[in-house]
Amino acid sequence: MPAKSKAQQEAMAIAEHNPSALNPANRGLLSMSHQQLHDFASTARKNLPRHVPRAKRKKANAAH
Repeated sequence: MPAKSKAQQEAMAIAEHNPSALNPANRGLLSMSHQQLHDFASTARKNLPRHVPRAKRKKANAAH
């Protein structure tokens, strides 16, 4: 699954390569498999937004 934003891609890359440097609020990422982290972290950053707007996050969470 590709990352939705540059911030998400960056957090996944940190969790994959340097978990001790991960922000404490993002420690839940460490429960993901190495392959899942790699899939998110390897997303090309070129056309990704820096952050996903809150309105879009709420809609995405409501759909699940």
